[in-house]
Amino acid sequence: MTNINNVLFLCTGNSCRSQMAEAIVIARYKGSWKAHSAGTSPAGFVHPKAIQVLEEIGIQHRGESKHVDSLVGIDFELVVTVCDDAAENCPLWPGSGRTIHQGFPDPAQAEGSDKEILEVFRQVRDEISEFIADYLFNSLE
Repeated sequence: MTNINNVLFLCTGNSCRSQMAEAIVIARYKGSWKAHSAGTSPAGFVHPKAIQVLEEIGIQHRGESKHVDSLVGIDFELVVTVCDDAAENCPLWPGSGRTIHQGFPDPAQAEGSDKEILEVFRQVRDEISEFIADYLFNSLE
């Protein structure tokens, strides 16, 4: 019987980075991890460009932007804060689990043409995917 580990991706708005991380884990590592995401000040929506760039890599995501309080009581093996230290205050997780920080730029703050903004979303998606493959998956070994 396979042990499923809970991972929480935590940020401020829960509309882009933490949503993309949750979706990637659900799509690629569901046999080992159960992913959740939340924010301290949820935006109330998942950013359409986050959904778009996930679809580009074959991931269908219909996440929900939710407050971190909705997950209190779940035992997490790992809590990952994904906000960018330079631009934001990262939230703290009061519950169980080893907490690590891996900051990513907020693609929702990108400026420029639609094409340039999409490229920022893609870059952040790829950085998150690489982090998950390198860190999350290997932390089980």
